[in-house]
Amino acid sequence: MPSSGGRAPTPYIPNTDADREIMLDRIGVSSVDALFDQLPADYRDPPIDLPPALPEHELIQHLQGRAAQNSGATGGRPSFLGAGAYHRAIPAVTPYLVSRSEFATSYTPYQPEISQGTLQAAFEYQSVICELTGMDVSNTGMYDGASATAEACLLAARHTRRNAVALLEPLHPNTVDVVRTYAYGVDLRVDVITDPSDVTSEHACLVVQQPDFLGTIRDIEPLAAAAHESGALAVVMADPFTLGLLRSPGEAGADIVTGEGRDLAGPPNFGGPSLGVFAARQQFLRQMPGRIVGRAQELHGPDGGEPRTGYVLTLQTREQFIRRERATSNLSTGQSLIALAFTITVQAMGREGFRDAADYCYQQAHDAAARISALPGFEVVERGPWFQEFLVRGPISPAQLAEELAKHDIKGGLDVSDRPEPEARDASLFCVTEATAAGDVDRLVTALAQIGEAHA
Repeated sequence: MPSSGGRAPTPYIPNTDADREIMLDRIGVSSVDALFDQLPADYRDPPIDLPPALPEHELIQHLQGRAAQNSGATGGRPSFLGAGAYHRAIPAVTPYLVSRSEFATSYTPYQPEISQGTLQAAFEYQSVICELTGMDVSNTGMYDGASATAEACLLAARHTRRNAVALLEPLHPNTVDVVRTYAYGVDLRVDVITDPSDVTSEHACLVVQQPDFLGTIRDIEPLAAAAHESGALAVVMADPFTLGLLRSPGEAGADIVTGEGRDLAGPPNFGGPSLGVFAARQQFLRQMPGRIVGRAQELHGPDGGEPRTGYVLTLQTREQFIRRERATSNLSTGQSLIALAFTITVQAMGREGFRDAADYCYQQAHDAAARISALPGFEVVERGPWFQEFLVRGPISPAQLAEELAKHDIKGGLDVSDRPEPEARDASLFCVTEATAAGDVDRLVTALAQIGEAHA
C-alpha cells in the first residue's frame, strides 16, 4: 500500500515505505516477498473472502452492534448458569480502583525499589487468602483454579515421591482434564475415584472440590483423614466465596488449598481472565509454584528515624525458572491485576460483610429452590447440604428445558444428565447467587410453571 508524504498509509499499518526499506536492508533481503520466499506460494497470501473495507467509524459501529448481540451474566437476560463461573455482587470501589493508572500496567515487580505499591498489594492478597483458607502461606496467584489444582498435584508428587494422584468425584470435568494434561508430561497417573477409601499408598494426594461439581457441601475432615491414613496429601479446590460461611479447609485438615478467584474480581467474561488461588502449609513453602511476596523491616531508619517496612519477592527474585530441571512450575506472569481486584472486593466487604454476602447467597438460592420444587412436575434433587447450586428435574429433558427457557429469554441451568452420579440423571444444575435479581427468579419460576403446565 503506497504511503503519502512519508506517513503511515493507515492507522493500522504504522510502518512507512521508507521504514520497510530500512528494515529489509538491515536483514539483507530485497523485498517483502523475498523475506517469505521459504513459505509455499499457496500459503503466502491466500485469498480471503471478506466484504469491502469500511471507514473506521462505520467499522466501530458494526463491531459494537455485533458485541451487543452477546448475552452475559450481567446483561438483561437472566442466567442461571454456574458450574465454576459465578456472577457476584462486586462493590463499586473495585473497578474504580483497579482502573487507576497505577495498576493498569501491573506486571512482575522484579525491582522492589520501584514496585513497593504492587508488592504490598500482592502481600495483602496473600494475607486475605491465608485467612480465608486457613493455610500458612499463599502465592500471589496463578492462571486459574484448574491449573492451580494441577500444580498442587505436582507438588504432592514431588513431596511424597509417588507417581499417582486421586481425584474424588464429583469434580469439575475441566479440572480433571487440566490435571491429566499436566500429569502426562511427568508420567503421573491420574485416578478418578468415587470413594475416598480407594486412596492407596500409591497416591500422592486426594483432590476434593468444595462445594463439589454438583453443588453439595462436603465434610472435608473425614476426607482429609482418609488421605492422611494412606500417607497422601489432602488437596481442596474450594470456592473462596463459600469460605465466608463454611469452615476453612485448613481447619478441616487440608494440606493445600486451591480455587478460582476470578468471580470476586469482576463478572464472568468468556472464561477469563482468571485467578488461580494456591495456598499451603508452611512445610511446603519451598515447593510452591509462582511468586511469594515477603514483608521486612529495617533495623535502623534513615537518619535515626523510624525503621521502614519493605516488600520484596521471597525465596526467588522472579516467578519464571531459569533452569528447567530445578523448576517447580511453568508459571509465567501472574494474574496481578485480577488478584488486586479480588483483594479490594474482599477487604471492601470486610469480615462481617463477606460473611453476610455469603449468607445472603445461600438464602437466595434456597428460597428459589423451594419455589421451583413447589411447581407441579418439577423436583429439586437432594444430595445433602448445598450452597448456591442445585439439581432440578422437570417434566421434559434438560435439553428440551433449556430450549423452552430460551423462548422466555432465560438462560437455564447446565445439563448434567450425562454425569455418572444417579442424582444427575435427567437433571439440570441451576445456580442462584447473591447477585441474582429477585425479578429474575420471578421470571424463572413463572416460565417453569408455564412449561410444566404445557407438558403436564
